Amino acid sequence: MAQSIAQPTSTTAVPATLPIGVIAPWAFFFGLLMLVLLYFVGAEQGATAIFSGTGVHEWVHDGRHLLGFPCH
Repeated sequence: MAQSIAQPTSTTAVPATLPIGVIAPWAFFFGLLMLVLLYFVGAEQGATAIFSGTGVHEWVHDGRHLLGFPCH
């Protein structure tokens, strides 16, 4: 049986690129999601409250303190 010797080939690493049209909708979606979460953790209470009562406040209470937002 004949054995073949593998010849090294010159390969250059080409970085994979994504078009901005693919990234932009996802970046917008996650940016908007982060802003909504930041609103609920940081401002959903008092004068800017969308929901009445303290339900949202109680759900995000520990996260609010963890991120340094005062709530008492």
